[in-house]
Amino acid sequence: MNFLLKPLRVIYVVYAAIVFLSIMFLILPPIFLASLLGKEKGGNIIFYFLRFWAHVWFPAVGMRVTRKYDGGKEKDKEPCIYVVNHRSYLDAAIAVKVMRLPFRPLGKVEMAKIPAFGFIYKNSVVSVDRSNAAARARSVREMMSALKAGISILVFPEGTTNESNEPLRPFHNGAFRMAIEMQIPIKPVLYVDAGDRLPHSGPMHLNPGKCRVVFLPAIPVAGLTLDDINTLKQQTYDIMDRELRKYRHYPTLQPVG
Repeated sequence: MNFLLKPLRVIYVVYAAIVFLSIMFLILPPIFLASLLGKEKGGNIIFYFLRFWAHVWFPAVGMRVTRKYDGGKEKDKEPCIYVVNHRSYLDAAIAVKVMRLPFRPLGKVEMAKIPAFGFIYKNSVVSVDRSNAAARARSVREMMSALKAGISILVFPEGTTNESNEPLRPFHNGAFRMAIEMQIPIKPVLYVDAGDRLPHSGPMHLNPGKCRVVFLPAIPVAGLTLDDINTLKQQTYDIMDRELRKYRHYPTLQPVG
């Protein structure tokens, strides 16, 4: 059976790559023109082209992306900080498909070096070089500027993809410090199946299927100070960990003491 499935998998992955690249080169010229309008206005226009990319590619490759709003869909139009678990290289593409626009994800600066795709990437994300303190500070300033302009931010607080058997890796402080400093709520989001659709074992294991996204109720930060960073971070972690365990099987938590 594996002998028969292997060539089918290769055909599927090649097909998915061709569709992905075809759409990318189709939208590259208008994205170049939009980039001339600046980071804010141009960046917002670029995300509509990226949304078109995602809305075409996911159905074309047999991935059904669905949204669920635990606690009801929130109707506010204020900017927020989306905090999302990070399981797959598909996560950024999923964000473009399901998040309310305008928003900016925080992404690794290394991705901007990829030919053609890198141009789109650097004009649509807030890139960060975690090895450089000055670069990290510039990224924070850029994110704060976006929030002041009414543009939401999306952060993967684990900092890198989670390859463990646990729901989450430990969170970094950045998103929670920013939320408190700017008094902007945290909105946790769960990507439930992204790691199944494109696992860490490599692109040749890309496969079709469901891709559920769950929006959890916002976590208010009104009145919190920087002394509350760890409390807010732990609260967010605990909520996301608990909710992820409702959708997937993970190792049972061991009692303390």
